[in-house]
Amino acid sequence: MDFVSIRIITGDVARLVDFYERATGVGANWSTEDFAELGTASATLAIAGTRTVPLFAPGAARPADNHSVIIEFLVDDVDRVHLNLAGSTEDFVQEPTTMPWGNRSLLLRDPDGNLVNFFTPVTPAALAKFAR
Repeated sequence: MDFVSIRIITGDVARLVDFYERATGVGANWSTEDFAELGTASATLAIAGTRTVPLFAPGAARPADNHSVIIEFLVDDVDRVHLNLAGSTEDFVQEPTTMPWGNRSLLLRDPDGNLVNFFTPVTPAALAKFAR
């Protein structure tokens, strides 16, 4: 089994896609105006509009209502990501901070309020864990 994607349901697909394109530097592939994907080497972030929810099960997902998941991105330079997003969000939960487990981490909320962590391994153990 392979973990391949996570999907965010949103009321404004274009706004959320724009945020994640700016944050990751990855361009989105649009299937319809209600569905876009940002693919990386290891997984895909899918962003879908509320009109897609009834295709699965009406009411199964609600936009801007996540209180338990943190979306995480391994990046080359978390401080550069912080600078790039300075004008895109006001909701920085934690400025870049080196965590006890060896990652330098930036925690923020995307335009829908989802928690997002961008991190860069900085200690030898963390670097070894995420060696690419």
